[in-house]
Amino acid sequence: MNQHIGTLKRWRVQIFAITWLAYAAFYFTRKAFSVAKLGIAEDPTFMLDKMAMANLDAIYLTAYAIGQFTWGILADRFGPRVVVLGGLLISAAAALVMGSFATLPIFATCMLIQGLAQSTGWSGLCKNLGSFFPAQQRGQVLGLWSSCYAFGGLVASPFAGWWAYTLIGSWHAAFISSAAVVGLVAVLFFIFQRNTPQDVGLPAVEPEPELTVEEAHAQSKISLWEPLKDILRNRTVLVLGLAYFMLKPARYAILLWGPVIVFEQMPSVGKVGAAIIPTAFELAGLLGPIMLGLASDKLFGARRMPACVLSLLALTVSLGFFMGALHSGSVVLVVALLFVMGLTLYGPDSMISGAAAIDFGTAKAGATAAGFVNGCGSVGAILGGLLPGYFDTVTVFIVFAGCALFSAVVLIPHWNSRPAGQGSHKARVPNQAITIKPLRT
Repeated sequence: MNQHIGTLKRWRVQIFAITWLAYAAFYFTRKAFSVAKLGIAEDPTFMLDKMAMANLDAIYLTAYAIGQFTWGILADRFGPRVVVLGGLLISAAAALVMGSFATLPIFATCMLIQGLAQSTGWSGLCKNLGSFFPAQQRGQVLGLWSSCYAFGGLVASPFAGWWAYTLIGSWHAAFISSAAVVGLVAVLFFIFQRNTPQDVGLPAVEPEPELTVEEAHAQSKISLWEPLKDILRNRTVLVLGLAYFMLKPARYAILLWGPVIVFEQMPSVGKVGAAIIPTAFELAGLLGPIMLGLASDKLFGARRMPACVLSLLALTVSLGFFMGALHSGSVVLVVALLFVMGLTLYGPDSMISGAAAIDFGTAKAGATAAGFVNGCGSVGAILGGLLPGYFDTVTVFIVFAGCALFSAVVLIPHWNSRPAGQGSHKARVPNQAITIKPLRT
């Protein structure tokens, strides 16, 4: 028994580390195009205006949204190892092609492929973690684990910008260097990742009840789409999806257009500077989920929604003031406001996107639930990719401020919801009680 406990602890550390690294790595190929835009805009051999770039982002984000709704179901059925490893390899290959061949048809095709590949990550890796950690630990574990996407965004743009504009002197290097990182992580994922404790000779952390032959046979006939049907009957999950839909546009506009927005308004900072300044947003994203979790515990008695709502209201204000900061020409003011925006956006982002995965179910439909909520957010993210290419930046950020405010409003009715075991708010579906609690950090 003691040997099993020690082995399980080691595997938990290993699975946490490799899944964290895998999701962070996805951001290298995800953000390569946002950095490459700076060089493409001045490349006479490959003419893409802002609207064309926005359309390419929309292709990527549409594919990403579709993938979120489907890959979670497949990860529940076939396991994260196959789904996520395939996503890493295909993402690296698509970025390599974009760095090697500069034509619009190739870029459009690769952005479609990239979106589908990138969307394998969240739901599959959440399921992977859920298989190694019991329910009472998952909130805290996922709260810490969710720093992976803030970290990935934080380092990916400066990394690609340094390769492209300092070391090599060509936007092509933004794609190729990012592809190399993701390819290397795919190899590490293949070596160190396993789907469940049972795959390494350990018992399940939450053993499922034994089924009779008849029950097992009936379960095998359950439709692949049955977990999604259950989710669509859960009102709380639908509210989380709506809130995430409204929250995502601002985040993805900064991720995909941040360097361009900064360079247009403050050209004196240069291309590398324009790639670095928006990383203040992701840097704050490392702290946002932790700070919001502490606030919800200490100030609101484990009620998560009050902290989310107040954070979203602060985000609304910071988005409204962002263009004024850019027009001031003050790098310090812009960096400070981006930091505040990241602090007030990533906390609610982490809670909303992780809640369904933690609470819907550990073994059967965790990836499906995570995929659904993130799919809703990814549909919203399409606006984040499109709007900066079609409208002036002032209008865009006013719209994003309104979206953040709406996201806060739809969460207010859930103000008093609590984690399971602390006066939890429950939403029931046929044959199963589902407790929805925001992500603990």
